[in-house]
Amino acid sequence: MAYLTLLRPKDWAKNLFLFIPLFFAGDLLDAVKLTLLSLGFFAFSFVASSIYIINDYRDREEDKKHPVKCKRPLASGEVSPKKALTICTMLLLAGSSIAWALNRDFAIVLAAYFLLNLGYSFGLKNISILDIFILALGFVLRIKSGSIISQVPLSEWIIIMVLLLSIFMAIGKRRDDLILKIRSGSDMRKSVKSYNLEFLNTMLAIVAAVIIVAYLMYTLSPEVITRLQTYRLYYTTIFVIAGLMRYLQIIYVTADAGSPTNILYKDRFLQITLLLWIVSFASILYFKDAPFFK
Repeated sequence: MAYLTLLRPKDWAKNLFLFIPLFFAGDLLDAVKLTLLSLGFFAFSFVASSIYIINDYRDREEDKKHPVKCKRPLASGEVSPKKALTICTMLLLAGSSIAWALNRDFAIVLAAYFLLNLGYSFGLKNISILDIFILALGFVLRIKSGSIISQVPLSEWIIIMVLLLSIFMAIGKRRDDLILKIRSGSDMRKSVKSYNLEFLNTMLAIVAAVIIVAYLMYTLSPEVITRLQTYRLYYTTIFVIAGLMRYLQIIYVTADAGSPTNILYKDRFLQITLLLWIVSFASILYFKDAPFFK
């Protein structure tokens, strides 16, 4: 079990962003592209897991002071550093091989993701604000990978929305680090010293507002309406607003600390909201010719 935990399979959910270009293009029912993207998903997940192991290896002493991270396999001593690095090498080779077999351009983007996160693990994460943008850029590289594999061009709207959403998630993650620092009295991450709750709360509110505006502009864009042949996508804005409001409610009102990913895993309201957004968006996009939408 410790070896599986070392890979952080829960964080593989982030790599579902590879499917976003295909979903927004209305081609999610294409079996061939879905198969290729599934292989790309595992390639990306293997490489991402190798980065997680490198990061845990370097931070194992600091993680021992963390109330949650101290339970990680390397910090707790359940997995030896030597075995962890061996698994890391195997994952990196497996992911790179799959990526190269799928598409060389995808392999190059995946290599860029690995190098970017390697730099993050070796010190860039300690530079405030830059650490947030590096995390956000990782999600942009995910959708770029999905675009390459599925051969679906990326629109500027998708890139903007994914960038904004990932910045929002990264700020939420830093806020969680800061809350833990306040509660424990010890520094969990060097970059946290350059943040305070007022600044991060303000940034969360600003980025949330920009996300809503950008999403509305996307759904009402003449270019998008013409390409997707429907003007009804703006109906789904209600779920975007509800999801953002719920997340802000959790961290501001209930004061429930946790990264956006962990909160999503345990909050039923957010899960249902996300599901309703997916179902409503897919229904409008894939069944726009149904009598109900005429």
